Amino acid sequence: MLLKKHLWLNLSLLTAISACATHTDTNKPPQSSGINANTPEVASGWQHKNGWHTQKSAVAAANPMATEAGLKILQQGGNALDAAIAVQMVLGLVEPQSSGIGGGAFLLYDDQGSITAYDGRETAPAGATENLFIGADGKPMSFDDAVVGGRSVATPAVISMLYTAHQKHGKLPWAQLLQPAIDLADKGFPVSARLNKLLKAEKFLAANDADAKAYFYQTNGEAVPVGHLLKNPEYAAVLRLIAAQGPAGLNQGEVAQAMVKKVQGHANKGSLSLTDLKNYRARERTPLCFDYTARKQNYEICGMPPPSSGSLTIAQILGILAHTDAERFGLKNGALDAAWLYRYGEASRLAFADRNQYIGDPDFVKAPAGSWMSLLDKGYLQQRAALIDTSAQPKSMNTAKAGQPKALQAAYASMPHQKEYGTSHISIVDKYGNALAMTTTIESQFGSKLMVNRGKGLAGGFLLNNEMTDFSFSPRDDTGKPVANRVEPNKRPRSSMSPTLVYEKLPNGKRGKLMVSLGSPGGANIIHYTAKTLYASLNWGLNAQQAINLPNFGSNNGAMQLEQGLLGDSYVNALKATEQEVKTLEMTSGLQAISRTQNGWFGGADPRREGIVLGE
Repeated sequence: MLLKKHLWLNLSLLTAISACATHTDTNKPPQSSGINANTPEVASGWQHKNGWHTQKSAVAAANPMATEAGLKILQQGGNALDAAIAVQMVLGLVEPQSSGIGGGAFLLYDDQGSITAYDGRETAPAGATENLFIGADGKPMSFDDAVVGGRSVATPAVISMLYTAHQKHGKLPWAQLLQPAIDLADKGFPVSARLNKLLKAEKFLAANDADAKAYFYQTNGEAVPVGHLLKNPEYAAVLRLIAAQGPAGLNQGEVAQAMVKKVQGHANKGSLSLTDLKNYRARERTPLCFDYTARKQNYEICGMPPPSSGSLTIAQILGILAHTDAERFGLKNGALDAAWLYRYGEASRLAFADRNQYIGDPDFVKAPAGSWMSLLDKGYLQQRAALIDTSAQPKSMNTAKAGQPKALQAAYASMPHQKEYGTSHISIVDKYGNALAMTTTIESQFGSKLMVNRGKGLAGGFLLNNEMTDFSFSPRDDTGKPVANRVEPNKRPRSSMSPTLVYEKLPNGKRGKLMVSLGSPGGANIIHYTAKTLYASLNWGLNAQQAINLPNFGSNNGAMQLEQGLLGDSYVNALKATEQEVKTLEMTSGLQAISRTQNGWFGGADPRREGIVLGE
């Protein structure tokens, strides 16, 4: 019923969006080739979306059932935070591969103009050491050996974060917000095509954990089919405890005991303890905000500070591009310009070099030159931009070196490249003038492949994260210099999650109206997906859906990545002519965005996943 309430775009706008959404050499949407080791989750096809108009409120989430739950809470009088809590609890049920109560999240909350950044990042257990991922041969483990089992599990955090934020901003009772997920878990939900495909592609889940196997797979070993009514009474029972007791329902008592037993009882055991769970606290932090000008309009863009690397790296990419001639190369007949892609790739290499050198948990890692904003200093960004060859026949730097803000001598070694995964994103605006952007995760597809079950004969439960693998596997370089993002007890691993709020900047220098809420899953590529959407919206004037539909791309200070099926041979050849390595691969973003219009709001959801936008 709710799906019928949103307003679709008219045919003329649909045509315009389609023109921008298919700017490829083949003029065809990308086709999935199955498992790709370089993407957090396998692609599950392209679902064409037109975008959604709403007037008073909007909820954008990665699964229609989760979006509906959020809208239901808004219709009951709840605010944006209330709705986000309901959305998260349903996502943990219907999209368990990406996020859930066994993981963590970053939340930007705008309480009628006052912004708070809530850090719900998981922490390393007190028993963890910097050599956690060093094997018996003295070398870093393979990713699969590290991730599967208890070794990779950090202290779950999302419930603590949401409860903390609800105590300050919530409007409806806490227990009421968990009821949609409880009802759905009891009654069952139809398995989506995406969940089915990911279960079919998953190599470790059934083999690693009997509880997960019994829940997600049939007796013949096949994944639960599309449309199968999947019930999770154990998840419902856990949520009832959390509804009654708050975070203590998860982090203390029998659920906590079941988590510790699962982690420490696995062959690849971890050190998560009852003390770790009981002592976890979410943090309130000051948002990281920076000024940005596009098309003669001034904006203030706000995101998460470290331990997120997202906002800093996005700000560097945008700031470096602003000091080049990138503005010369916009869209050509709806298609990306290869010259602009070259400049973006070089800017992202420079930004990722700084990211790998400097960013880590601020409770353990000192900001360069005493402030994270040193990385955004205008003079410093100009110096970095000057390193980009913009001649008539430019040559790529291929691999950039970290800079030295204010002539700083780096105290840390650069973190080696390694896989990063995960996540889901939620954006919400309400009728009261509140808004949020929240990115939530259990890290890899199905996390650590461990499902918590209290052994009471109920099917299901919830999955535990593998966030420890977001730390550097190598704690030090060959000279013994430490990596900023190395494992340390009670430390938060560096993240790429980039929940973002964009505001108009008034002539008097004050913050104006909220213009955009957005974010994405996608591991380290979250940074590129979010930067792409911001740039396309602000610099090229595309609406949220048009910007999301653009092909994905970016360099993490290595090969230039281009989205398979959307950026073809002409782009590959043009970039290779700059003497850089180019790779085409599935870049399965899951962007959600809500932007202000003259008459209300316009929402966009990534065609690469199954999310939608609903509102009033």
